[in-house]
Amino acid sequence: MDRRANGEGRTVSSVGTQQDFDVVVVGGGPAGATVAAAVALRGHRVLLVEKETFPRYQIGESLLPSTVHGVCRILGVEGELAKAGFKTKRGGTFRWGRNRDPWQFSFALSPRLADPTSFAYQVERSRFDAILLDNARRVGVDVREGCRVTDVIADEERVRGVRWAGPDGEIQEARARYVVDASGNGSRIHPHVGGKRTYSAFFRNIAVFGYFAGGARLPAPNDGNIFCAAFDEGWIWYIPLRDDLTSVGAVVAREHAEKIQGDPATAWRRLIDACPEIRGLLDGVPQATEPPYDQVRVRKDWSYGKARLWRPGMALVGDAACFVDPVLSSGVHLATYGALLAARSINSGLAGTLDEDRLFAEFETRYRHEYGLFHDFLVSFYDLHQDERSYFWKARNVTNVGTTDREAFVDLVGGLASGDASLTAVADDFERAVRRLPDADDLRNPLYESQSFRQVFQEGAVLQERGLFGGPLEEEAPLRPGGLVASEDGLGWVEAAGRHA
Repeated sequence: MDRRANGEGRTVSSVGTQQDFDVVVVGGGPAGATVAAAVALRGHRVLLVEKETFPRYQIGESLLPSTVHGVCRILGVEGELAKAGFKTKRGGTFRWGRNRDPWQFSFALSPRLADPTSFAYQVERSRFDAILLDNARRVGVDVREGCRVTDVIADEERVRGVRWAGPDGEIQEARARYVVDASGNGSRIHPHVGGKRTYSAFFRNIAVFGYFAGGARLPAPNDGNIFCAAFDEGWIWYIPLRDDLTSVGAVVAREHAEKIQGDPATAWRRLIDACPEIRGLLDGVPQATEPPYDQVRVRKDWSYGKARLWRPGMALVGDAACFVDPVLSSGVHLATYGALLAARSINSGLAGTLDEDRLFAEFETRYRHEYGLFHDFLVSFYDLHQDERSYFWKARNVTNVGTTDREAFVDLVGGLASGDASLTAVADDFERAVRRLPDADDLRNPLYESQSFRQVFQEGAVLQERGLFGGPLEEEAPLRPGGLVASEDGLGWVEAAGRHA
């Protein structure tokens, strides 16, 4: 037996090609780096296997405050993000709904997102993801880049580890109490958890996107806002990453897939030209030529979830677990939040403080609940733009999409066409708030007076409070009777009665 030290001076036992860890994380994106670091912070041995070599390109550049001031502060990396020079995002601006004038929301006008945390960032994911992965290394994670997981080691009782190949192709085994799949929407190992991946019939879109070398900005202080503009065929995002770089993408119905995939660059330009609000911001601005931003890319933005998110010894987080339409910039939030939930269950499981089934039931219940809030709200958000002239939006209102079941999480196919009265109430509540926006002053935002809007961002606000104050400002209550609450450091679960133990 030999003992090999990792970058932080820790050692892991090795017998031939087998090593022993407490946790193996597959994938080094935000979800993987978050769960790995959160477990290593409790002193556990963590191996992270990532098939690519960072920095690498990734889409999804617009963040929410909960990731920056909640998760990243808990992980100890918020200061490094502040020094990175990312564009400050103070809210969102939308040309959406029946009102043809743009409207916006500011994070600062939320009672629970007051300064100094009333902002997020627009990030180049290659840099942002590298910061999170380097932080995982710094807190003791054994990070192996350019390595590929080839198989999951499991028996009838539980998952026991993985087999992985290094850059030289040599197959090695890593045994662990837990394996976390954070390998993205293209995961090849998520079937080991069991259950099918179910796609939403409502959110089954296609995105074509690229970058411009600059572009006009909204008036300050909203010059860093994401701008989302709806038009007849769908909607377009406009994200100011730097003064000389803007991410622009069009999200349209799958009926347009053949045209887009046949000639993505031409389709991208045509869709931009079809949206006057975005076209005007890019007048005379050339397409970016700086790699990797010199390409026009296509992605299927199909929302989905899994029938199961864990089995003994294995859990799914990030896009390996679920994905929802990106219009509210929820992607990195859901990925890092789900990863933190998994880390809490793993840490408490390794400590032996609570029953494993109960710990991971808490993980799955909370993860499904958060996803369900965004999904159901987005169904009503899409319905806000009803226009008989618009084929794209009308198609969603007449589609037979079944029913929404938040608790099951599998039937992600809801919509107002289903006749779900609860979703109709959400749509009406939010629309009333949007209609009041033109009469609002600078100190009040009707969106935050909308119960449905507050619900969606409530857990993010709790994460921020935990990052700033070491816990929520109000005593945390279990999500369900008999449920658990987060420990003081946010890295584990405890009984509600033992919150301060």
